[in-house]
Amino acid sequence: MNFRNQAPYKHGRLSGNSPQIIKVEDRRTRNTFIRLPWSLYKDDPMWVPPLLFERRMHLSPKNPYFEHASCCFWIAYRDEKPVGRISAQIDRLYLDRYQDDTGFWGMLEAEDNIETFQTLLNTAENWLRGQGMARARGPFSLSINQECGVLVAGFNTPPSIMMGHARPYYRNHIEQCGYRKAIDLLAYIIDVNVAHSAAMQMIKKRTKSRVQTRTLRKSQFQEDMNIIKSIFNDAWSENWGFVPFTQKEFEHLGKDLKLLIDEKLVCIAEVNGAPAAFMVLLPNINEVIRDFNGRLLPLGWLKLLWHLKVKYPETARVPLMGVLRKYQESPLGAMLAYRVIADLQEISFNRGIKKVELSWILEDNMGMRNIIENNGGSVYKTYRIYSKNL
Repeated sequence: MNFRNQAPYKHGRLSGNSPQIIKVEDRRTRNTFIRLPWSLYKDDPMWVPPLLFERRMHLSPKNPYFEHASCCFWIAYRDEKPVGRISAQIDRLYLDRYQDDTGFWGMLEAEDNIETFQTLLNTAENWLRGQGMARARGPFSLSINQECGVLVAGFNTPPSIMMGHARPYYRNHIEQCGYRKAIDLLAYIIDVNVAHSAAMQMIKKRTKSRVQTRTLRKSQFQEDMNIIKSIFNDAWSENWGFVPFTQKEFEHLGKDLKLLIDEKLVCIAEVNGAPAAFMVLLPNINEVIRDFNGRLLPLGWLKLLWHLKVKYPETARVPLMGVLRKYQESPLGAMLAYRVIADLQEISFNRGIKKVELSWILEDNMGMRNIIENNGGSVYKTYRIYSKNL
């Protein structure tokens, strides 16, 4: 990714009603790209403005994702006004793994105008086609290990931390541009005070001697993060579209989340002393930052820290969970999942958390879906990934 070594944008007037595309190539256009959602969602009470510094970090060349991916970014203007944006990216790790000439697009935001959607998607498709890709898939912002999918159900509640939001018209316009569903990603919601079933209590009792659980060790943070990365990359390796975290990406993620992570809300399960499963629960800071308008200064930092240290948010999200593949599809695998869920439910309740989102879950992951639903969880949001042959 390079914001500088491209043809500069001339400050001429943009006229006419058809959208015109400008490539993001410097700090000014990058800031316009980042801030564009503010104009689209200004009257949507469910939208949560992202933190501007976090969005800048996400698009910074220092993001280790760009070590194995090539990206391009564009803004659509209509009568000098920015009305849409999109990214296109090619992930070499994905191509090495699947060899199917698939490229990706994402970070799509646009006004309610089919012409704007067509112009943006055509721009991304043409770039991908020029790079030798035969299929376009999206949205990914920027990879499957980050924010992905467009919201197609569940518009009446705000998004949880690190999850997206969209207007209902996004789905229709994307499909009008020739895209078809590839797969749905489900977000479950669960009340933490739901009483454990008799079966769950029996599982917890029967596995007590063989399965031990512990929390994150802040004094050995990097060691435990490496354990989590190893389990995650193994547990998810056969899932749809999986691309493993690199070491640098996981270290980058850990650095970003270290402030948010409560060591008591990270559970690692061991079988006979060997790590076998884990779950990470993050406080839903979207509850806190909704009124920040993207800025932490001058008092946002203090308010955020107060909510993380004194008065916890009432909701949380599980962004990472995994059970080693060798235990999946077995009674022990189900027991491991039950154990980490049960342990974190109890600790969450003691923190004052009332509801937890588990997301995202692939629609075809029936084993995990059954476990969540047996613990009182229900689907409350659906995110869709689309595909189109080029």
